Amino acid sequence: MANPIPYSILDISPIPQGFTAGDALRNSLDAAQHAEKWGYTRYWVAEHHNMTGNASSATAVLIGYLAAGTQTIRLGSGGVMLPNHAPLVIAEQFGTLASIYPGRIELGLGRAPGTDQMTARALRRDLLGGEDRFPQDVRELQHYFGPIQEGQAVKAIPGADTEVPIWILGSSLYGAQLAAHFGLPYAFASHFAPDQLLDAMKIYRELFKPSDKLDKPYSAFVMNVVAADTDEEAQHLFTTLQQNVIRMRRNTRGQLPPPIADLDDFCEPHEKMTAAHTLQVSAVGSLETVQKTMRHWLDLTGADELIMTGQIFDHQARLKSFEIAAQAAQAL
Repeated sequence: MANPIPYSILDISPIPQGFTAGDALRNSLDAAQHAEKWGYTRYWVAEHHNMTGNASSATAVLIGYLAAGTQTIRLGSGGVMLPNHAPLVIAEQFGTLASIYPGRIELGLGRAPGTDQMTARALRRDLLGGEDRFPQDVRELQHYFGPIQEGQAVKAIPGADTEVPIWILGSSLYGAQLAAHFGLPYAFASHFAPDQLLDAMKIYRELFKPSDKLDKPYSAFVMNVVAADTDEEAQHLFTTLQQNVIRMRRNTRGQLPPPIADLDDFCEPHEKMTAAHTLQVSAVGSLETVQKTMRHWLDLTGADELIMTGQIFDHQARLKSFEIAAQAAQAL
């Protein structure tokens, strides 16, 4: 019998070269609508700023757009970068979404700013809400989403009594420890930071303390997925993401590039090796190949859920990739 592993999508609304942010956002809605039909559990969007290749900066606004165009799929952030925001503002934003779309909204929280320091300062105006306040800010958010207490001076309206589910996201051991301590679900960003994936999953399970939100550990990890009819076609599509990673290392980011015939013509051998290391948690190939890779990483991590992300230049090819990935996940 197939193992019913939940499978979900993380989207950064990539803007392909020659297209606009509006195109990218409409593509995200189209992908979410298809994901709903293909059995995906949740569709998350990630907060990034000052990046010409990503259109998902206003996370709550985008989630509202996706929720209005879908019916059942859960929608959330993967994540909101909490140091950029006052917890009350996030509580009101996601409380509003949860009030309009009850039972469908969730909030993944990250500790990094999701941008460069200059942009982080522009977002916050000061650095008082930095990473060192992350645990207190998470607790503050939980407080706002709970019932209003007698004498409570500051309330999130909407937000109070919505009990919006909170996830802790991370790419290091810190988030795993915090999620375990707070008794919250945990997701690891192994699609771009794979080095501590296995250690983080192990620590999360070992240190987990049951809470009123979660009685046992629940973890997920993010995997790059590029699926196509053949391994060769998928590898060709994958060169888009490989170029992107190499350009980030060169500090020459831009819009999502089209795939190329030979990556060796684009980069030096050491750059190719660095990209391979960064992208090691990736399933690239046909249905059979992708399914085997998914099974391999699920067995290694012991995760409860698989979250897929796919930066593919052509939108139709991206949709097909997510469709094949859903078929692979259903047969695990």
